[in-house]
Amino acid sequence: MRPEAVCGLLAEEERLLVFSAVVLGASTPSAVADATALPARDVVRAIQRLEQGGLLRVAEGKLFADRGTFKDAIREYAAPPAADEPLDPDQAKAAVLRAFIRDGRLTSVPAARGKRRVVLEHIAASFEPGIKYPERAVDAVLRAWYDDYASLRRFLVDEELMARDRGIYWRTGGPVDIA
Repeated sequence: MRPEAVCGLLAEEERLLVFSAVVLGASTPSAVADATALPARDVVRAIQRLEQGGLLRVAEGKLFADRGTFKDAIREYAAPPAADEPLDPDQAKAAVLRAFIRDGRLTSVPAARGKRRVVLEHIAASFEPGIKYPERAVDAVLRAWYDDYASLRRFLVDEELMARDRGIYWRTGGPVDIA
C-alpha cells in the first residue's frame, strides 16, 4: 500500500479515532464506540473502511490493528537514498572517509596509520590556518566529530596537523582549501 493511501485512510477523523482506539486495546465495535464516543453506525462504517484498506483485521471476532502496514508502505515506496557527495575529491581518500564518517560524525578512529592520517586531515580542515584557538574551542569542534575529543586533539598534535602552546592551538598541517 502506498504511504499516501495509508494517510488517506486516516485522514477522516472518525477513522483515525477508530484506528487509535483499536491500537490502544479496544477489540470490539462496542468497545471502540465507548472509547471514541462515536455513534455505533459511524464506528461500523469506519471499521469496514479500515478493514478494506488493510489497517484493521478481524480475527475470532476481535479487532486488530495492522501496524506493520506503516513500515511496509515506507519500505516499499520510500525514495532511494540520495547519493552521498564524496567527502574528498580523491576517490581513495573518499573511500576511507566514507568507512569512518557517518552523518558527519567519526564512528571510530582508524587503527591503521595511513587511514587515520586521512581522517585526521579531514577533521583538521575544521580549523582555519593562521587562527589561534583556546583549548575549549578546539574541544567544542572535536566533540562535534567524536565523543573522545581529547584523543582526537592528541592525534592531531602527534600527526603535526595542529600545534599547541600553553592551552592555545593552531593548525599547522593538512591540505588547505584555497577556493
